[in-house]
Amino acid sequence: MPRLDWNIHQWDGEYNWELKGEEWSSSWGSSEAQWFGSLYPRLHKYLPARRILEIAPGFGRWTRFLLNYCDDYTGIDLSDECVNACRQTFSEVDSARFFKNDGLSLEGAAGQYDFVFSFDSLVHADTEVFDSYLPAILKLLRPDGAAFIHHSNYKGSGEATNIHNRSENVTGQYVRSVVEKHGGSILIQEKINWGSKSLIDCLTTFDNRGSLRGPLSIDNPWFMDEAENCNRVISQYCSDLARL
Repeated sequence: MPRLDWNIHQWDGEYNWELKGEEWSSSWGSSEAQWFGSLYPRLHKYLPARRILEIAPGFGRWTRFLLNYCDDYTGIDLSDECVNACRQTFSEVDSARFFKNDGLSLEGAAGQYDFVFSFDSLVHADTEVFDSYLPAILKLLRPDGAAFIHHSNYKGSGEATNIHNRSENVTGQYVRSVVEKHGGSILIQEKINWGSKSLIDCLTTFDNRGSLRGPLSIDNPWFMDEAENCNRVISQYCSDLARL
């Protein structure tokens, strides 16, 4: 089970960041293809956003896109290595700030945000992290703000082997219960298969206001088919050959 200490040691010394996280976008062809073919269609109603908070940006795989949609950006990560890498990569972006945290608090995130984002990172976080992060996110959101969080659903998926190191005690239902307990409202929960046949992950979008139609629940066992299509088609548009 990827406990907090596992995450700290894994991402701050043990892991080889030579590819800067691009290795996790290989099924899509590239992070650019994944952003425009898979992520942005899910986020477009919330972007642009004046102030964005990204939780666990790693080496900035998604940061480089988010910066195009905001006037003010804050990134918080538990890894010194990641924070230092982002500070160096985006050193010329005056509107971007990066902070190290302890993996449980969002200290450093000052003021309120229009959009809070985390993708392909908190899948390794256990319930203790969400018990802390989710109430903090709700307090940081502006009245008309929203959050998009990618997390584990391994416990509720029925998957036999945990080859992707997902948290084994977080589910979509658990995240929903914590959000609602602290006064938030689920807008969409999309359970997805990530490198498996089972719905081991979940994409949860929530806010402080709620949807007039109530939560939208999606079971998506075709998520990796989407990745294959991005790799086959969208990645061609992201190629250097697409603009000579």
